[in-house]
Amino acid sequence: MAYTILVGVDYSLYLVADADYAPGGDLPGLVEAAVDGGVTLVQLRAKSLAPGLFIELGRALAARLAARGVPFLVNDRVEAARACGASGVHLGQEDMPVAEARRLLGPRATIGVSVNTAAEARRAEREGADYVGAGPAYATSTKQTDLVVLGPQGIGLIARATTLPVVAIGGIDAGKAGELAAAGARGIAVVSAILGAPDARRAAQDLIQAFKHSQ
Repeated sequence: MAYTILVGVDYSLYLVADADYAPGGDLPGLVEAAVDGGVTLVQLRAKSLAPGLFIELGRALAARLAARGVPFLVNDRVEAARACGASGVHLGQEDMPVAEARRLLGPRATIGVSVNTAAEARRAEREGADYVGAGPAYATSTKQTDLVVLGPQGIGLIARATTLPVVAIGGIDAGKAGELAAAGARGIAVVSAILGAPDARRAAQDLIQAFKHSQ
């Protein structure tokens, strides 16, 4: 079965807007500031948020991002992605299969898969994913994991194993963005480097400049 990949997606600076990381904060406002600074793609992640509140937040983000022409994805929750009008979904290794997500969201949805090995990246490609999120690139406190830290070398191995765009994630700041671009990453995904910064717009500017300069 052929899948229609949504062309023109810029994966360069991918913000994982984690509602659990910024409790009580103005997440839509932070996202808007980050987009003004250069974020090219946004994913909403909120593991502990109730479904109704998640959809409400997702709809608010979807509306603001649509006005700026920035794709909006949802982490894990495929039905919520449909309900809030997201461009697609990002799936973990234990989440819904890509084919089922594709059936529910349609051929033009953008579907990404988290990977930690070249074998997982190749499988995601066979199953019809549009990109892979490879990590952790570096040690990170944002998400608890027992996975192997990849470093630029591991990111490079995954990038060479698949024709899909590879987005590096985990422990990335502006000082590390360049070596990931040089390793073959099509983009970098961050949480705290933007959401935890004093100025989300400036943080995004620094990250995108560092990444683009080394491509």
